[in-house]
Amino acid sequence: MIKIAGLPALVGTYDNYIWVMYDSTQGLAWIVDPGEARQVIDFLQQNQLQAAAILITHRHFDHIDGVAEIKANYPDCVIYGPQKTPFTLIEKRLSEGEQITLNPDLHFRVLDTPGHTEDHISYVNEKWLFCADTLFTGGCGRILGGTVEQFANSILKLRALNEDLLFYCAHEYSADNLAFATYVEPENTALQQRLNQLHVNYPALHDGNVDTLGLEKRTNPFMRFDTPALKAKLIAKGSKDCPAELFATLRAWKDRVDQGIEKITVDEKQS
Repeated sequence: MIKIAGLPALVGTYDNYIWVMYDSTQGLAWIVDPGEARQVIDFLQQNQLQAAAILITHRHFDHIDGVAEIKANYPDCVIYGPQKTPFTLIEKRLSEGEQITLNPDLHFRVLDTPGHTEDHISYVNEKWLFCADTLFTGGCGRILGGTVEQFANSILKLRALNEDLLFYCAHEYSADNLAFATYVEPENTALQQRLNQLHVNYPALHDGNVDTLGLEKRTNPFMRFDTPALKAKLIAKGSKDCPAELFATLRAWKDRVDQGIEKITVDEKQS
């Protein structure tokens, strides 16, 4: 049986998760976006696992800086990643729709999900979605190389996936993202319930008990930017009625809050 562990990385700066899929019976592990190496190697050694593959989603250092050291310690480990990435250690480059089989019980379909960066991909199977910085709990990544058109289309692509999928993002920004989500959609009762039940235990070792994509569809404003109520708010802020413009306006709104240009008061967070 394949399990998933989340190893905290770059704690206090970028608050990444490195996801490790592993099968104790076979003694194998498959690692997603190792921004650091030491905790991955420690986990593998403690659990008597061999690294069989590394799956990279995009080029940013906080997703790739551990790759070389892991590869040096486990030379048979195969490194998968985007076709479009400039990262030179990728051994098997992947594009939209390709299927990869890592093990008889472990396979993924590749989705091109640019927007955060121009090279971003995601990995999905019948149970799990590894979407890195395209979609976060209650939010999404910033635009750092891609375009708003790409990002909007990528979000819509993920939104079309099965609601029962467990989704694994690459950063622990839940509290901040859901505070903003409540600010822009205070009338969303599903969001209110989610915020009231939020318990973040980062940087403790994550046991893989993550949320479903369906919950994101109901509570994440970046998956809801074209729903009637939120769309009306974005149009009132000057957006045109098209996906790219709506997404861009919402992303700019979040950026203003992140930069302290627009304040969320305590009452608004709890409204």
